[in-house]
Amino acid sequence: MELCSKFRSAQVIASVLSLLIWEILSLQAGAGGQISYSAIECRKHTALLTDFGGVGDGKTSNTKAFNSAIANLSQFASDGGAQLIVPPGKWLTGSFNLTSHFTLYIHQGAVLLASQDESEWPHLAVLPSYGRGRDAPGGRFSSLIFGTNLTDVVITGGNGTIDGQGEIWWQKFRGEKLNDTRPYLIEIMYSKNIQISNITLLNSPSWNVHPIYSSDILVQGLTILAPIDSPNTDGINPDSCTNTRIEDCYIVSGDDCIAVKSGWDQYGTKFGMPTQHLVIRRLTCISPDSATIALGSEMSGGIRDVRAEDITAIDTQSGVRIKTAVGRGGYVKDIFVRRMIMKTMKYVFWMTGSYGSHPDPGYDPKALPEITGINYRDMVAENVTYSARLEGIQNHPFTGICISNVTIGLTEKPKKLQWNCTDVQGVTSRVMPPACDLLPEKKKQTDCFFPEDKLPIDNVQLKTCYVRH
Repeated sequence: MELCSKFRSAQVIASVLSLLIWEILSLQAGAGGQISYSAIECRKHTALLTDFGGVGDGKTSNTKAFNSAIANLSQFASDGGAQLIVPPGKWLTGSFNLTSHFTLYIHQGAVLLASQDESEWPHLAVLPSYGRGRDAPGGRFSSLIFGTNLTDVVITGGNGTIDGQGEIWWQKFRGEKLNDTRPYLIEIMYSKNIQISNITLLNSPSWNVHPIYSSDILVQGLTILAPIDSPNTDGINPDSCTNTRIEDCYIVSGDDCIAVKSGWDQYGTKFGMPTQHLVIRRLTCISPDSATIALGSEMSGGIRDVRAEDITAIDTQSGVRIKTAVGRGGYVKDIFVRRMIMKTMKYVFWMTGSYGSHPDPGYDPKALPEITGINYRDMVAENVTYSARLEGIQNHPFTGICISNVTIGLTEKPKKLQWNCTDVQGVTSRVMPPACDLLPEKKKQTDCFFPEDKLPIDNVQLKTCYVRH
């Protein structure tokens, strides 16, 4: 009951945030009933979903209307691009594909309702860096909003809503009635210059936002909500992506709020595309059974140069969690985290080298992951059960761990062994309670490194664009 109460509180907070965002947008409205919004590019041409037969009654399928509208607007890609406006209403739809130089704008008061009719979800081949579906060995259902080989795409709005209506999918998953992997809400593949911002995502069948094999990605101002017991409803999963910025997001999830990935065992190693140059800032996470930020467990293509700052975790299982295993190969290195506040946590720090799920028996049992250069600083936690659980790999330790300026307040009945460390190497400075012997206190006080240079994605300048109110 306590968790349900906290989830309802989180929904109230999200609703208040939505109203505030809408009021700000309304104040920005100019002459002629226009509302401004920020985007990587503005568009020369505009159309409404209703221009293509869309019906916002919550009952009529709009899959054909979306596909017809986007096919028609794609002709303007070389002539200033186009934006499709989803007006207030309830718009039932199955999966549809985006096009380049295109904006999907979801008005305040507009709700995209994901169809519960499987025939409206096309089947896709397995991802090459995974080798099989995650839910089942077969293929996978297309995401609700899908795109591949695209350039310059914006999905945004006045904090309009996409409701995945995921309960039916969660039941099928729990009942082992799926032959294919559940759909995500948004997936963009093999693409560049992508913006996903200022929308609310509810009840995804599985992951919410999944950019994969892509670059130059901006994710801003998302509210993502799912029941805390819903299976695999990760918030944002950058996967084999370069130059990504995630900021100002609020996530309540049944799984990791952000899960950084790069492929699964031998398939990820062969594909060989890391996730790198990732910025995460001003994130608030509630996930009692999972991590605020997870690195892995599918990380066989490598994860490097992740910069997370100004993070808040509330009633969440762990802070930043590294998940890997023998057979993964790949690496997680050059990870930098600072200014993190945690309240009611099972673990503040958690790393494991025994997260051993494998796609099939074909993985290399000698493929050892490299975990090195992990930096945490300037953190405060309260009501904590365990300070740390750090488990490297026997005869292949996790190295270069640095933790500085961290204060951990314990629950009324904390575990006696606060720092459980095996097969790790590193140092600490100004950490309370004191760390394990494998992470000794440096004699000279120091701060763990955090890079101050800007990544290219931080230099992206947004333009002011307009839609009719």
